[in-house]
Amino acid sequence: MLLNRNKFGGFRPAKILKQEKMDAPITSDIVIINGNSHPDLANLIASRLGVKNGGCSVYHKTNRETMVEIGDSVRGKDIYIIQTGTKDVNNNIMELLIMAYACKTSSAKSIVGVIPYLPYSKQCKMRKRGCIVSKLLARMMCTSGLTHIITMDLHQKEIQGFFDCPVDNLRASPFLLQYIQESIPDYRNSVIVARNPGSAKKATSYAERLRLGIAVIHGEQKESETDEVDGRNSPPTLPKSRTMDVSGGVPVHPAKEKPPINVVGDVGGRIAIMVDDLIDDVQSFVAAAEVLKERGAYKIYVMATHGLLSQDAPRLIEDSAIDEVVVTNTVPHEIQKMQCHKIKTVDISVLMSEAIRRIHNKESMSYLFKNVTLED
Repeated sequence: MLLNRNKFGGFRPAKILKQEKMDAPITSDIVIINGNSHPDLANLIASRLGVKNGGCSVYHKTNRETMVEIGDSVRGKDIYIIQTGTKDVNNNIMELLIMAYACKTSSAKSIVGVIPYLPYSKQCKMRKRGCIVSKLLARMMCTSGLTHIITMDLHQKEIQGFFDCPVDNLRASPFLLQYIQESIPDYRNSVIVARNPGSAKKATSYAERLRLGIAVIHGEQKESETDEVDGRNSPPTLPKSRTMDVSGGVPVHPAKEKPPINVVGDVGGRIAIMVDDLIDDVQSFVAAAEVLKERGAYKIYVMATHGLLSQDAPRLIEDSAIDEVVVTNTVPHEIQKMQCHKIKTVDISVLMSEAIRRIHNKESMSYLFKNVTLED
């Protein structure tokens, strides 16, 4: 029998060596797993990367506790957890944290959270004896074991500073700009509309790239989140005295009185395109569309990165003056699309998969941020 010398000076049959080589599994150091928030997006990203989904089972017990079972070995591998924020936001967060901690305690090399829509991103300011919830969430994610975050169009870019790990805040605007140029007939006769003065920077960014004009809607039917009363008036105010002290004291800010809703800019005979980062409660968009229609806009589009479309948003959109709502697939909204034919989807899985590929291969991410400015 033919013998081969092993590294310890002994001999063993050559047939056994050949058999061991054939039985050696073909391994890869990249593993993609996902929770229950958006499995379709996870499958799209995995197929674009040419890898199979890691076989992670996430389910709830009868007492509603979240259970995570990872089928494949993750020791020494790069783990990419794809989990976005949906209406079931708290379960989405717990699934992400438990998956990350399970990979951490299983000796994963790195754990990257791919979170297209970061939950609680609107609660990034202090008010009413509350707390900055997005800061709390960031600390929880880093503590659970996440070593890197990939997200898209944060509500405020400063949220990146809450994390103790690198954060890549990708932009969906190139996809929406391409949709405008390819799918809106006569888009040169359009005007980019900011739904409120706070979104004027984003509208200006779109207008400059498309070489179009801009209009701003001023005045609201209800208070925006930035104008809510802060409410931290501790100690409690004392009853008014019959004697007024005019010599000192801190003057009180007069309350804001918003004017009736109005459009600053010319939209008559043009296509109005409203842009925002998130569309959830659509009542403000519907009210803005009515005003734009009264001012002479003959078609109205709404562009947003994240389409949560909560409550009865599909019905309100269907009955409104809005002609089309275009959102990306960072958040699943297939049920809403069946209820309203005006909702269109743009696929951004190619951007997410390219970001994962570049991070895994230790390539520069600067190409994905080419021509991105502070206003984007």
